[in-house]
Order: sequence, then C-alpha cells, then structure tokens
Amino acid sequence: METLQPDDPRELGSYRLLRRLGAGGMGRVYLARSPGGRTVAVKVIRPDLAADADFRSRFRHEADIAKAVSGRYTAPVVDADPDAALPWLATSYVLGPDLTDVVTAHGALPERTVRALAAGLAAALQEVHAAGLIHRDLKPSNVLLAADGPRVIDFGIARAVDGNRMTQTGVVVGSPGYMPPEQALGQDVGPAGDVFSLGAVLAFAATGRSAFGDGAASHAALLYQVVHGEPDLTDVPPSLLGLVRACLMKDPAQRPAPAEIVAALAPEGVEGVLSDWLPSAVASTIATHAAGILDLEAPQQQPQQPAASFGPAPTIPSGYGTPPGGSPAPGYGYPPAPGTPQPGTVQLGSPQAGSTAAPSRRRALGLALGGAAAVAAVGGGTAWWLGRDSGTSDTSDASTGADGEGGSAQPAAENFSTPPAGVAPQPLWRKTVAEDSTNPAVPLLVHNGLLLVSGDPLVAYDVKTGKARWSKPEICRPGAPLLFRGGKVFLSDGDYDGVLVAHDVRTGKEAWRSRLGKQLSVEDTLAIDDRNVYVTASDYGDSKSATDYRTAVAAISHTTGKKVWVQKRDWGTDDYDVEGTASGKYLVYTDSKKNLTVRDTATGGQLWTKKIGDDWSWRPTVAAGLVFLPGNRLTAVDADTGAIVWTLSPNGRRGFKSPTVLDGVLYASDYDDGVWAVNVKTGKRIWLCDELDVEGPETFLKAGATLYGATGSLDGGVVALQARTGKLRWTFTVSEDHGDPWQIALAGNRLMVTNGPAIYALPAV
Repeated sequence: METLQPDDPRELGSYRLLRRLGAGGMGRVYLARSPGGRTVAVKVIRPDLAADADFRSRFRHEADIAKAVSGRYTAPVVDADPDAALPWLATSYVLGPDLTDVVTAHGALPERTVRALAAGLAAALQEVHAAGLIHRDLKPSNVLLAADGPRVIDFGIARAVDGNRMTQTGVVVGSPGYMPPEQALGQDVGPAGDVFSLGAVLAFAATGRSAFGDGAASHAALLYQVVHGEPDLTDVPPSLLGLVRACLMKDPAQRPAPAEIVAALAPEGVEGVLSDWLPSAVASTIATHAAGILDLEAPQQQPQQPAASFGPAPTIPSGYGTPPGGSPAPGYGYPPAPGTPQPGTVQLGSPQAGSTAAPSRRRALGLALGGAAAVAAVGGGTAWWLGRDSGTSDTSDASTGADGEGGSAQPAAENFSTPPAGVAPQPLWRKTVAEDSTNPAVPLLVHNGLLLVSGDPLVAYDVKTGKARWSKPEICRPGAPLLFRGGKVFLSDGDYDGVLVAHDVRTGKEAWRSRLGKQLSVEDTLAIDDRNVYVTASDYGDSKSATDYRTAVAAISHTTGKKVWVQKRDWGTDDYDVEGTASGKYLVYTDSKKNLTVRDTATGGQLWTKKIGDDWSWRPTVAAGLVFLPGNRLTAVDADTGAIVWTLSPNGRRGFKSPTVLDGVLYASDYDDGVWAVNVKTGKRIWLCDELDVEGPETFLKAGATLYGATGSLDGGVVALQARTGKLRWTFTVSEDHGDPWQIALAGNRLMVTNGPAIYALPAV
C-alpha cells in the first residue's frame, strides 16, 4: 500500500481515495471510503481500454452481472461507473492478505486451514456460477484470507478484459499452472475449469508450491505440465489428497461440482468450518493491519490531476504485494448491508476506531471485524473442527466396549450427501474428553443412540449431538472392556470385589450384580454371546491367599446373573492377560503365554489348546467353524480339532494382521499396508487394495456396500473401501497425533470414531 501520488485522482464518484493498493491488468486499484464510512477498493480502468468501445460494452455487462453475485465468499461489485472518462468499479475492502503472501511468509498452511479454505472457495464458486459467470483466473493471488473466511476476487471481469484477445491465434488467457487443460488448449471453458483451478490452489496452500512447477519454469513448460503431466501432490495431507486429485482430473466431466465439495466438507454449513480457521500468526497480522486501516484519513486536498494521467506503476510493500509472476491483489470482499458492519470488511464508527493497538488476538480481531462477528479464542483445534463442539468434558476416554447387538434400536436413519470420490465426509461433531488409560483391543459400544466411553466416570454420549446423556462414577476403571447385550452393559466391579455388575445402558443404573462364590473372584470380562457373559476368574480354594490360587473361566447368564459353569484353566495357560470372543458353540481366547484355547460355550469343556507363536495380542476371529490366525501366513484351523484347513501366503509381502469376518468374507491387512478380502471357506484371495495413504486397518466393519477400516497408532486414520472391489473411497485423518489406535462403530447412519481423547461423529456415506 502506498500514499497517493500527485497524478492520482482524489475522488472517484462519491468515494474519497486514501491509498494506492496496486496495479492489475485493467488499471490501478485504490483504497477509498464512501461518505457513509464504508471502506472499499476502487479499480480504475486503463486509458487504452477505456478508449475501446467494445471493451466498455463488455465491462458494463460484466459489472451488471457481478452486482448480482451477493454471496459471502466472493467480491461482488457495490458500485460502478462504466460511462466515466475512466470507467471504475468499487467493491468492499477485505482485511486480509492474499494466499500467495501468506504462504510466502508462513509456509504451507495447516490441514485444518486448507480444509476450511476448500469449503469457502467451493462456496464462492457456487455463488459465481449461479450468477452465470466463470472465473477463469482462480489463483492464489486472487484469494484473500479474512478472519471469517476466504474471498475470491476478480471473477467475471477477466472475460471483459480478455474479450478482444480470445480470438487471436496463439494467445492463452489465464495463469499458467492454475488454468485447466481445456483453457490451456484454447478450448471452451465451463464451470469445471474453475474446479481444476481450485484443486491447484489447494495444492499450493497445502504444500507451499505449485503442483505443476515453480515460478522458474517457463509459461510453455507450465502449460505442457497442465495438459500432459501429473501434478506433484507430495505433502498434501491424506485427508485432502482425494479431493485435490479429483479436482485436477484432466477430463472436466470427472471433476466434482462445487456443491458436492461443499456438501462433503461442510455438511452443516460453511460458516462452521471457518470458525477460528486461520493460524494465529496470520490472524494477528490481519488484526494489526485492521487497526491501521481504521486510522487512515484522506490526504490533504491537492489540485486535481487529469484523470487520464497514470504515471509509473506503484511498488507494493512486502506482505500485501505482487506475487512472483503475478499481479498485486487488491482487497475485495462482501458488501455490508447499509449501515451494518459485516465480517471481513471495515466500517468506521466502531468504538475502537481511534485505537491502533492490538493488545490481544480476540480484541484485535473484534476491532478488525467492527464488532459484527464473534471471534473464537486461540486454541489447538483439530483439523476437523467445526466450531460445533458440544463442550469439553472432564471425563476419561477409552476406545473400549463391544458392538451393539444385532437388531438393537438405532437412531433413525439420516440422509447425508455422498461426497465426491476421494473426499472424506466432514465430522458432524467433535468432542475432546480427558486423556486416560485405554484398552484398544476391544471395539466401541453403541446402542440406541448412545456411545459409551470407558473410564471413571463411565459416560454415555448422544451420538447425534455429542452431549453426555449420563455419567456414573466409580463403576468402571479406565480402560475396562465393555460388553453389551439385552439393554445392559457388563463390567467387572470397579472396586475389585470380584463380582460382575450389569448396568442399564439407557440410564447407567445398576440392574444386578453376580458373585461366582466365596472362593471365586471375577477378574475381568472376556466375551459375550446371546446367552452368557464369559469372564476370567481366580479360584482361591479355602486359603484366600494372594499367591495360592488358580485361574478359571466362567459363564454367567446375562439374563439372570446366575452362574452357568466354571472351569479351571490348564497350568501354563493361566495368565490374566487374555483376549477372547464367543461365536456359536465356541469360546476362543488367547493369553500372553502365547496359547490359543477353544472351549465349548455350553459346558466350558476345553476342546483343545496349542501354542500360536510369538504374538498373542489379538482378539481371535471365529466364523464358519474356523478360527483364523494372523502371522507370516493367514491360517484357518478347524474350531473343533485345531487342524489346519487352509493357509494363505502374502506373496512376498510381510505377514498378516488380525483378520475380521463380515458377511462371509474375511478382511485383513498386511504389514505393507495392503488390505485383503479372502474367501472364508477356501482361503482364496478375492481382492487386494494397495492404494492406502495410511497404515493398514486393524479393525473393520461394513455398512451396505462400504467397508470401513480403523488403523493402529502409527500413521493412522479411518478408510472407506468399496466392499465388492476394494477400491479406496476416502481416507479420514487428522493432524493431531495421539499415538493411540483408532476405533470405529456404527450408530444408524453415523460412524463413531475415536482416537485418543478425541471423538468424532461422521456421516456413514
């Protein structure tokens, strides 16, 4: 921004000019103020263009259309005079630098900021296209970052400027590296062309560099890459990679529409994802700049110079200047209603108008926004934060529990928009709970619209809102496994009294407690089926000695709470660290002494036990009369005898993680992050997915035609695959790294996700 020079006009229409903002392809841009105190950017057309009658006609037409664009994330024209000696137009001035300057000063933007930027820019393109315009020059320098969201500038006007050049042979209009292939080839450009440019802008924001080459490359080289090359998307966060790839498809028909992008990234409104969306350093810069803008006064009147005299082009200082190879970005924004300050614009008359200080981010941003919008406090928000969190709880979190029983009442189905290919759905809500010990070996528990989180207290959250429905202290130790059937959740007593306690899952109230006997003490829950809860126990005999005891396995009816059977465990298999499951007539469990044991669920009689190698820390999988073992090979053994039925080699890949069987198909990841679908009966591979951007999932569940997988603690997230083909649909990750395994559960049409102390509710789409 520069002071006005002697050859600059002092007024245009009713606007008093304050400063020079820069120079663009059409002319000069000035900071100005209306008689009512509105701060605007006024663009004045060059004399040579003003002398072109055809240009004036196009300029008048485009300005009239641009006035109809009244969206929040674009720069509609608030005033114009196409018949003046030098035509001009005015837009509201946005307090914020352009994207090029921000990336140059601060580097690549955080994932949460890029995701919010994508939603805001897609909404802006919706507004532009709805007015019958195509931007045709969306690039970082045409994107301004305001405290309450991005603004797209210079839409539609480029068509008027380029109208007389589009027919010239060999002329390509636009910005190399950001224009779509069809524009680079001189073909017709439709709305999908702007989506390609959006993808290139997002890649720049996420990586700090152009996807098709840096500024040192010639225009011809950049155009060649756009048309024939592949974009360099290294360092684009996995959660955004699918979206950027989809936008940058060579075929316009394969690119997502802006409305699809908005629905995927902001299902409950773009304003939500733009809450506190900017890094604090950028927000502070905006606030400081705002204070200075409010103090600007028009320079003292000097003799008016001839309007046609432009003089040399101004030099724009660093921070709001000309990007390499580009034009300076004037400040544009959404025009406020008469007399009403709007977010992202400057209005005089604020109580703080006389102050230039910026003592805090909250106060400074409040000043920058003229008091028109509340500004969220600085915080370590997640990349998926919507600003709709129902509050931070002091309860503990643990990825523990058991899946709700089949046929249990779930929340009514909701209709969610299916995101474009490669785009993960945006969380409906997010909650952070207090960190505590977790037990990642067991799945989440959901029932009748509730998600239970293990810990002290035990808390049930509403899956639609994230609000706590009930909380019970001193009934569940942190990390305790939660088992569920018949409307009750079962826990070994939190006070270690050696009893099994049933609680009503709707209220948390105790339903009954069961003791195995004077000499038997319940240690932990193990598994559950349609009849019994299976627990590990200690048999002290008559001594009650802390060292003179033997471990046991017991079954307790979850209907009556009465003991069904108790069986002592063999010496050498009697460790307390046990992982188990029950399926049909089989109770199967592993222990930390590396044994696999199978018992009859009706009597507790042991069918067989055998050593299983070096790794025991997995929950056994049982289906179709087979027990499936991970390892260097995937192995199926007969549940009655322990005899090997089939094995599957990983074909040069590293061994298999613990498998899951869903609807007669076995799913397992290998240690090279591939996902396998295998025929349960024959062991033949159905498909192999080898396109994940995260660690291979360790747990799976299926909903309709989609297979969801939750990864472990390294390079983790949630993936959605097409169950029939294994093709990757999307990946959900966050920038936070809690170092904990991810867990998932279905509640109606919602996918509940936990990672460390964070809980997310995603649309199951």
